[in-house]
Amino acid sequence: MQFSDLGLSEDLLRAVSDAGYSEPTPIQAEAIPYVLMGRDILGCAQTGTGKTASFTLPMIDILAQGRGKARMPRSLILEPTRELAAQVADNFDVYGKNHRLNKALLIGGESLDEQAKLLNKGVDVLIATPGRLIDMFERGFLLLNDVKVFVIDESDRMLDMGFIPDVERIAAMLPPLRTTLLFSATMPKEIKKLAERFLMNPKEVTVSPPASTADTITQGLLMLGRASSRAPGADQKMKREALRDLIQREKPRNALIFCNRKRDVDIVHRSLNRHGLEAARLHGDMSQPMRMETLNKFKTGDMRYLVCSDVAARGLDIPEMSHVFNFDVPTHAEDYVHRIGRTGRAGHQGHAFTIAVPADAKYVDGIERLTKSPIPRIDLKGAVKSPANSESSPADESDRGSTGTVADANEKPKRRRRGGRNRSAPGPGSAVEAPVAATEPVSVNPYAAAEPVPETSQQPPREPQKPAARAERPRQESRKDEPAKSDRPVKGLGDHVPAFMMRDVDLG
Repeated sequence: MQFSDLGLSEDLLRAVSDAGYSEPTPIQAEAIPYVLMGRDILGCAQTGTGKTASFTLPMIDILAQGRGKARMPRSLILEPTRELAAQVADNFDVYGKNHRLNKALLIGGESLDEQAKLLNKGVDVLIATPGRLIDMFERGFLLLNDVKVFVIDESDRMLDMGFIPDVERIAAMLPPLRTTLLFSATMPKEIKKLAERFLMNPKEVTVSPPASTADTITQGLLMLGRASSRAPGADQKMKREALRDLIQREKPRNALIFCNRKRDVDIVHRSLNRHGLEAARLHGDMSQPMRMETLNKFKTGDMRYLVCSDVAARGLDIPEMSHVFNFDVPTHAEDYVHRIGRTGRAGHQGHAFTIAVPADAKYVDGIERLTKSPIPRIDLKGAVKSPANSESSPADESDRGSTGTVADANEKPKRRRRGGRNRSAPGPGSAVEAPVAATEPVSVNPYAAAEPVPETSQQPPREPQKPAARAERPRQESRKDEPAKSDRPVKGLGDHVPAFMMRDVDLG
């Protein structure tokens, strides 16, 4: 099928051809004819399948006739993030270059006055995030009485970010006679309920199973063991080393590196640059101009690596993205699908690798249950280890000793203080216990008092609890210099020194 078979205008077909496209994707082939007919659409397709063009292309033809009035846009597209909104605006510039359509972009971090001036000139297409749209409406800069087409894009992301109440409020401001298009990469029950409220007799367009990953993406999971050091941040340091090894092995053309927290975005960004891997960063705390500048540098190839939070996981279309690295396993399984969907787009081959530690096992299980397929395990040498054929679980790998066997917790030496228990020579890790002769049976009552045990070793025995036993057990030579308990100084009231005076106290 060709774009010319979908009923689009000649001017629009020329713009699509100039952009380098001739055949529509499945979601575009199914959705575009129904949008041109004015039907409500409930579209579900995995990321990277061209959902954005499936509504921007028919909207250009629908809005070709007529002009927008001051402060009264003729169409409204809601996006969950500023980056997505800016990307949709770029799509209208590319595909609508042969049409005289005015557009406005309402996102945070930009001047309110400049945006108000654009609205006063009259716009045909209004692309906005929910927060800024409500702000402009409450200030009186915007009227929504003339909206003919209403698009809710990435609705599952709207749900995750808590924007559904804002979406419901915005929908109540719109005229009831309109065309509503709702698109999502996944279809949870909350989105279905939302569709029942806003859509009238919608045409359901589903071209791939919900929460499925593209066949063009080669996936891999690098499961690390526990860090040898117990110091804080040891696991994170080990993961940063593994990330650099993966980058050196894969040699990506460009790559997104996802972290769960903004703090880790900064740390990984500095770490990569310190080791000679020039990288940029992107997260929600950055100003909007800086975010757009960083994203443009990455799109144009000035930066090869972009360390980011999930603000970049949804809908960003970067041409021929070769790799995605999950420095952190996403806590929400759906986010994994959206993250790795940044690569392998439009038929291109992509690679997605995830770094995990034993504590991430439950998140990995959630991802594999959602996608209904295991993530192939890999090592740093590039070998693939099938999780189904592995001899032990990832948690077992971290507990292996030098002999390669998993230590049994019940076989570890334990220190017991039960009275009258037989004791043999101390094993590894129990040298602090003095060996005694096994001459008495174990008492049935674990709290029974212990009988005196004859000395069989020159090592200092443990100090008995009964004072009477002191006379039976003379001090060894190793305790000759130790003062008797009665000879030790008694702590008096003068020994209680306030904390602020401790500077002048000699603590020895």
